[in-house]
Amino acid sequence: VQLQASGGGLVQAGESLRLSCLVSGRPTGTWSMAWFRQAPGKEREFIDAIPWIGGPTYYADSVQGRGTISRDKAADIVYLQMDNLKPEDTAVYYCAARDGSPAEYIDYYIVWGPGTLVTVSS
Repeated sequence: VQLQASGGGLVQAGESLRLSCLVSGRPTGTWSMAWFRQAPGKEREFIDAIPWIGGPTYYADSVQGRGTISRDKAADIVYLQMDNLKPEDTAVYYCAARDGSPAEYIDYYIVWGPGTLVTVSS
């Protein structure tokens, strides 16, 4: 499995942004996809996760309902919709994959794509 995130950029506070993660390598039905982010000087943190075959998502309180993960299985893309962006959302956003149920623990994920930078101006 390989991942490629895209969609980052410079936005103003209050705006929305949708990030995409192109998934290649045909993950099986046991896999889950997730989004993490890493702000300057901070540890990488979990945002949201979803089973590759679909189903209930698993999200972090840190984004307070402003981050929503979804997937287009036909197109092999996992999305992260971020709404009402704040300057503190500025970070490099990563998509990740694991062979297992959605989880928030970074060490569970064995495949990582290169990140995409989101900068939110005030």
